Amino acid sequence: MNLEADRGAWSRRHAMLAGLATAILLAGCAAPQRNTVPGEAFWSGRLALIVESDPPQSYSASFDLRGSPAAGELQLNSPLGNTLARVLWKPGSAELHQGERVTRRQNLDELTTEFGGTTLPVAALFAWLRGQASEADGWQADLSRQPEGRVNAHRLLPLPAAELRIVFEP
Repeated sequence: MNLEADRGAWSRRHAMLAGLATAILLAGCAAPQRNTVPGEAFWSGRLALIVESDPPQSYSASFDLRGSPAAGELQLNSPLGNTLARVLWKPGSAELHQGERVTRRQNLDELTTEFGGTTLPVAALFAWLRGQASEADGWQADLSRQPEGRVNAHRLLPLPAAELRIVFEP
């Protein structure tokens, strides 16, 4: 039995496994492709939603938002870059994709209420990210730090109260 040959084979297998593990981790951390159409609005960053329901609910994720209030896509990603959910909307329909599961509703308000426990102001979000005040049912946005890439919004009524915090690349 050749001890040196066994050590060499073990070292090669170990190096190959380490390389494979590194490649998998790097692929998991890779940023999603930003395939945007020229002139299409696009934002990327992190968001947190806290809904003061019973029991309280809290969500956080990185996001990519593209399109407009009328038609667009919101992709929510884990810290490792895996897609948690993708929301697509256009006039007359909205879809939530979570892995193989697809939830369809007639509009974005119905869908976001089901997903987050409260209607999320996705249409107003486009204006807020641009630093423009926009009305959203019950929501008040603090845009004072928008030039720094931060937007906070609160909803007191209708209940449950909610807070949306966004950090994005300005």
